[in-house]
Amino acid sequence: MESSNRANEGAHQELYGAGMEIRRKVMGDAYVDNQLKNGVSEFMKPMQESPEKSYLSDIFIPAGLELKQRSLINIALLASQGKNEELAGHVRGAIKNGATELEIRETLLQTAVYCGIPTGMASFRIAEEALKKVKAE
Repeated sequence: MESSNRANEGAHQELYGAGMEIRRKVMGDAYVDNQLKNGVSEFMKPMQESPEKSYLSDIFIPAGLELKQRSLINIALLASQGKNEELAGHVRGAIKNGATELEIRETLLQTAVYCGIPTGMASFRIAEEALKKVKAE
C-alpha cells in the first residue's frame, strides 16, 4: 500500500510540475508568484494546486488549439462572467502567447455582442489597462 501511495504522489508531482510549467508560460512568473503568495495557507493549497493538476495539464497540453487560441477563449469566458482580475491576467497571458491587440479587441467585441454592452465596456477597460501595463514593461 505504501508503494501505491508513493506512486500516486509521484504522479501528482509530475502533473503539478507540468501544469505549473504551462501556467508560468501562459501567465508569466510574476502573475503566478502573486497568485501563489495570496493562497499559501493549508486551506488554500488544494485550490492553488487544482489548476495545475487538471485544467493546465489536461487542457493546455493536448493538441488541437494553439495557446493563443486558448488564451482568446479564456478572455471571452472571463469577460462574459465579469471576472475582471482574472481577465487582466489572461489579457497579459494572451499577449505572451502571441495574440495581437487587434485579436484581443475583436474577441472582446464578439463577447460584448452576446453578453451585453455593460459587460463589454467593463471588459474593454480592464483589457486596455492590462495592455498599457504590458507596453510599459
